[in-house]
Amino acid sequence: MPRLDSISVLADAAPTQMLHSPTSAPGADRAIDAPQLDYDLAIVGGGIIGNTLALALQNSGLRVVSIESQAASISIAKSRAYVLSMLSGQIFAGLGIWQEVLPHVTQFSQIQISDADYAGIVKMYPQDLGRETLGYAASHEVLLTALQAKLQTATNITVMCPAQVIAVEYTATGAELTIHTPDREQPTKIRTSLVIAADGAKSALREQAGIATTGWNYWQSCITATIVPEKPHQNIAYERFWYAGPIGVLPLADGRCQVVWTVPHQQAEELRDLPVAEFLLELEHCTGGLLGKLELDSQRWLFPVKLMQSKDYIADRLALIGDAAHCCHPVAGQGMNLGIRDAAALAEILVAADRAGEDIGSRKVLQRYVNWRKPENWVILAFTDFLDRMFSTRLLPIVIVRRLGLFLLDRIPGFKYLALRLMTGLAGKIPQVAR
Repeated sequence: MPRLDSISVLADAAPTQMLHSPTSAPGADRAIDAPQLDYDLAIVGGGIIGNTLALALQNSGLRVVSIESQAASISIAKSRAYVLSMLSGQIFAGLGIWQEVLPHVTQFSQIQISDADYAGIVKMYPQDLGRETLGYAASHEVLLTALQAKLQTATNITVMCPAQVIAVEYTATGAELTIHTPDREQPTKIRTSLVIAADGAKSALREQAGIATTGWNYWQSCITATIVPEKPHQNIAYERFWYAGPIGVLPLADGRCQVVWTVPHQQAEELRDLPVAEFLLELEHCTGGLLGKLELDSQRWLFPVKLMQSKDYIADRLALIGDAAHCCHPVAGQGMNLGIRDAAALAEILVAADRAGEDIGSRKVLQRYVNWRKPENWVILAFTDFLDRMFSTRLLPIVIVRRLGLFLLDRIPGFKYLALRLMTGLAGKIPQVAR
């Protein structure tokens, strides 16, 4: 097996250091097929997705180690917010952190969808779905802090942070990870039945395993920034399509908004480098003046946009979750939610298999995860790709079709209901933790 010289874990955040001993885990004295193993599974990548999986395994009796390369003080400082679907909220409620998170997130009272200079605006309300809200906007810091705090109470979970995985060797019965930590000159070796790759879109674990990906880089890049609007955002989330690409505006709990602005690469670089006053004028124009005069409250970050789907989510003793398995266009804010669902689904499968006396690292068990999540993820990847291509063009026949679609969406309640079911995650299989 080739040596993995360096794994750069690209997950969203790092947890705080915890020193739970795996031997103190509930059920650690039960009969184990491979008693030489130090852990039942290792999660490489201690970001929001990796931590969600770890927390979903609390009280499971499985011995879990979470390995994160970045120090907590670095990764927790990320200035970013995410759209959380209703299903993600239900999953976090089932994990026991939602009551702590909810006061610090914005609940969408309305979603507005508009198309460039077209006068029509589609307005979606919670009653269109028969719910009290349509989704949430939550900051990276709020989510990570709540996950970290809850993980500290889970006695079957060990967190190594900062820690760098420098090699992985797989066998028929498990895997051995070689890990470097700053406090030890010699690497640490741990043995586990299963390795989970939560190490981001450039997953070194996926590449080492030889798992190919399919997809493409878009002609667009995305600019994100936090703004202070002149007018109150009233908890309204905006998705405004322009011929160059979509603009999402997320209302934040403190009255600010996060902008996710997708345009062709060169234009994105120009917008990032514009003087602040000129950038804000462009943004005010493209948001149609919905929020009045704007102030910039953060740096402008730029990243290229791509669609990626791993050809398989599993290999021998390995499973991929989150961005390590798939990436989608940021339109409609689906990316983080797909990863949260991956984590909840995989946890459910692993716990059920362990209780049935099955080998949790076997392909037979892991294939159930593939069968559940891969088709659902394909639907969202295709949906976001369709939206971006349909609205990022000036071709008159397509413009006519999409504006007819918006007209029908606004006037046929059943269309709104179906669209909202898909966007909120409620159209797929619901993990047990969210029921």
